[in-house]
Amino acid sequence: MAENKTKPTRSSVAAFIGAVADEKKRADAKALVTLMRDATGEKPRMWGPSIIGFGSCHYTYESGREGDMPLVGFSPRKAATVLYVSAGFPGSESLFARLGKHTKSGYCLYVKRLTDVDQKVLEKMVVKSVAAMRKKYAKPAKE
Repeated sequence: MAENKTKPTRSSVAAFIGAVADEKKRADAKALVTLMRDATGEKPRMWGPSIIGFGSCHYTYESGREGDMPLVGFSPRKAATVLYVSAGFPGSESLFARLGKHTKSGYCLYVKRLTDVDQKVLEKMVVKSVAAMRKKYAKPAKE
């Protein structure tokens, strides 16, 4: 089975954000670090060369493929900032409807600028996404 390419690294989150060429994207990235750190209680960490993730969980698909991923994260890409959030929590559709200008696909939420979305709604989405991920991927207690 193929190994996951996206793994936690020792790369500097601050250096990665500092190298973002677009000043507004860089400011958005700093704001997202604060929002996601507050929502998770976790420090930011680079996952692969371009994803800033918070916390981690281990998943196993029905196919048998398994791996680790951040509870929540984002990547400031050229076309849009990609936020990796769960979309399946109760009330998610209502929050997406109130979020503002965005597109989505699976666990990916695409936002051109943070000013395009309602910050309070985004914060609720991240908090609820993290709670759903922790619940879904919680390890059962050992007996």
